[in-house]
Amino acid sequence: MHADLSRLTFRPDRHYSAVIAQQGRVQLDADANEQTAIQLHQARTIAADLIGQHGGPSGAAGFRVEYLGGNRELDDLSIGGGRYYVDGIPCDATRPRPGTPVDEDDAPAPAAEPPATWTYWDQPDAFRDPERPADRLPTRFPYLAYLKVWERTVTAAEDPALREVALGSALPDTAARAKVVWQVLPLPGHELRLEDGAGKDQIREAFRTWAAEAESPASRLAARSERPDQADEDPCLVKPDARYRGPENQLYRVEVHEGGEAENATFKWSRENGSVTFPVDELDGTWVELGSLGSDDKLDLHVGDQVEFTDTAYASRGEPLPLLRVEEIDLPGRRVRLSDEPHPTVGRRPELNPYLRRWDQPEGSRRAGRGRLRHGAVRVEEGRWLPLEDGVEVYFAAGGTYRPGDFWLIPARTATGSVEWPTDPARRPLLQGPAGVRAHYAPLAWVLGEGSVSDLRMAFGPLAGPVPAADEAALAAEAEATAETEEQEARAAATERWRDAERSA
Repeated sequence: MHADLSRLTFRPDRHYSAVIAQQGRVQLDADANEQTAIQLHQARTIAADLIGQHGGPSGAAGFRVEYLGGNRELDDLSIGGGRYYVDGIPCDATRPRPGTPVDEDDAPAPAAEPPATWTYWDQPDAFRDPERPADRLPTRFPYLAYLKVWERTVTAAEDPALREVALGSALPDTAARAKVVWQVLPLPGHELRLEDGAGKDQIREAFRTWAAEAESPASRLAARSERPDQADEDPCLVKPDARYRGPENQLYRVEVHEGGEAENATFKWSRENGSVTFPVDELDGTWVELGSLGSDDKLDLHVGDQVEFTDTAYASRGEPLPLLRVEEIDLPGRRVRLSDEPHPTVGRRPELNPYLRRWDQPEGSRRAGRGRLRHGAVRVEEGRWLPLEDGVEVYFAAGGTYRPGDFWLIPARTATGSVEWPTDPARRPLLQGPAGVRAHYAPLAWVLGEGSVSDLRMAFGPLAGPVPAADEAALAAEAEATAETEEQEARAAATERWRDAERSA
């Protein structure tokens, strides 16, 4: 969640049911955000308990997958509209219909009507590229089409409509948004390690095992504040015995940049939770024209800063690109010159809202790990404390496997001269798995070839039924009276048969 936050306080293990506002108290963003998190957790838990791990409403279940092969240059899949729930999170695959423009005499001819449903190649948040072989559908059958669901933060840098222009350009944006992202992706059948002729239940179970392995936290981190050796040289802006030496409260974000084993992994960090972003108006080689600069020196760009040049597509794909260094700043022109030209696949399409995100790891100092960065990010070193700044240190546990985008949040407070991090009774920092990003998965279809797709979705019916003509007590009394009448009639019939038998004898 790259947003300008004070901290995140939601802890599901504490079982809080609501945030209670008190009169005359300062209201913090953390309180409102925790209330939202509590309500989302409750709603999604209830939905998952009733629906199961995944499922769609009967008659309106979305994400029906059909294979589109034939004479096409590239294979494709159609994705049917409707709703589907994954771990209680609602996903909607209904494709919006275009609006109706005013019909004027000199208006251009209307554009071609878009398809009624999404397809694999044009699904809204996957940004598949036909030029990338890794994005193409497998040519070997069978393979699994599955649904990946996760949430990411969207700010006004990415969606300008979130900014209230009436506030003026001098004021910052207001609230950010959390967006549910769904992506239909392929998984080669051999990765599920299934035997030939496996049934639907076996495929679902194999996929459940694969998804659990994919989402199991494989890296852990601890944080602490330690009084730096050069603390006596600092001006007396903080308490002399403070371990956190920063002059302001901060929310540090440590985020994995390049993934893999420790020797190949890197991380980046921000003292502002990665929320310092700058919309890009134009890119000309290494020069970037910005839509706006920071509101003050603390939230601005400076020569030597490491920045991430990205856009909506790369934010949704979750793929790291090399970080770039700010080499020169042209304040009157709102331009910055970067150390290299951004990757050719990012930032060239204005509709994807390109932007710069500032990170705060310095270059060429002891705080940069081994003294240098790799592609602008800090190398992961396990089993030792790595200083960030102002006494804040992090520790990566040995044997980790790192996923791009995984992050940890570390609130640092001047009032205590320390960071907020869980500890044991001996006040030793505890290793924690990443705070996110958490993905959720559901199998959709087992694709056997052209015209042969086995549907793996689940469906549920409505709980409601017709209202009875009377209440339950009246119905029970009526049933009892009916039973008594039937019993009396049966006795009378038996007596009549006995009498007929006596007369015959």
